[in-house]
Amino acid sequence: MRASPSTARAINDRLALRLLQSEGPLTATQLKQLTGLSRPTVADLVERLAAAGLIEVAGESRAQRRGPNARLYGIVADRAHLAALDVRTEGVAVAVADLLGRMLAEGSVPVGPDTATGPAVERTVTLVERTVKEAGAEQPHTVTIGAPGLIDPATGDLHHTTGLPEWHRRLVAALQERFPAARVGVENETNLAALAEQRDGAARDRDSFVLLWLGLGIGAALVLDGTLRRGASGGAGELGFLPVPGTAGLPSATDCGGGFHGLAGASAVTALAAEHGLTAPDAGREVRAAALVRAAVRAQGPGAAGDPAPGRFLDALADRITVGAAAVASVLDPGCVVLAGEIGRAGGVALADRVRHRLAEMSPLATEVRPTALGGDAVLRGALLTARDRAQDELFAPRGG
Repeated sequence: MRASPSTARAINDRLALRLLQSEGPLTATQLKQLTGLSRPTVADLVERLAAAGLIEVAGESRAQRRGPNARLYGIVADRAHLAALDVRTEGVAVAVADLLGRMLAEGSVPVGPDTATGPAVERTVTLVERTVKEAGAEQPHTVTIGAPGLIDPATGDLHHTTGLPEWHRRLVAALQERFPAARVGVENETNLAALAEQRDGAARDRDSFVLLWLGLGIGAALVLDGTLRRGASGGAGELGFLPVPGTAGLPSATDCGGGFHGLAGASAVTALAAEHGLTAPDAGREVRAAALVRAAVRAQGPGAAGDPAPGRFLDALADRITVGAAAVASVLDPGCVVLAGEIGRAGGVALADRVRHRLAEMSPLATEVRPTALGGDAVLRGALLTARDRAQDELFAPRGG
């Protein structure tokens, strides 16, 4: 069945926009070569997209003679501003970018566990307002919030699960009220980190991998055959609830303390370090656990003292992490596990190598283990990528005519 003229035009427009997005400014001749379309068809689509305010002349190509054919066309970057939020239990980070993904403004604000719901929401919305204005915009086109917790795949809403501050759930409605024209959505922070690692980080060359989030809590994101898998209820990757040996009991529907979380979460890592005589200054649980791991890695470096305690601590931590990684490998066979989160970032190559060696001994399935390549920016990067994809889906959508 042949496409109608309007459908064919829409397909061609979208193809050209994606090429301009990925390849940068192009001439009409280059668009013709990359799309395989005829010269008149390319001329028509360039005119349509320029009239719609999606592309503009961005200069001239030196490789061609001066004139119409030498004009470089590029995406109108400020056609849409994108806002991303990384919402943690202790604070919020915000970034604003344009349609090409160029960072325009950033900001952060602490929100402690004792902050009431109203002030926490107001502080966060004010931060977003200020950052958007610093980026030169009044309204963001799309806002993506990265938050811990389950996201309902049918509604896109944050589940009312225990352990999350109430202001996390109130934030979407508050931002939508402040920016009524914006498309506001929320996504699990671990899923966003995985998308960023897939696009720009440690898993760029992998169609399938699992991102293992090691931080205040434990989580995983599953990317299989190039697609993020969320599960029937949005709970795919809730690895903290995985029953494992070595904990005091079993997890329950409302408490993951007896699961893998109790073995490798931040509090467990801090307790494990204390068993090996390692301490760190008081700080947030996640920060303190990461500092202990980072110090242990440094103590293993060239010229370090011969104290065996840091190495034994890292070995014991790798043993624990491998229990969860082996379960993931045996069920999903992803071929690659990326260690992320503050603790995974702090462990770096030293921790990843230890887990890889132990996993090879425990599982018959070949599985690479890699440290995060994006570190603490992974969630924000993933949120910006998601916001850009959503904005493009709307802006580049087929138009009639």
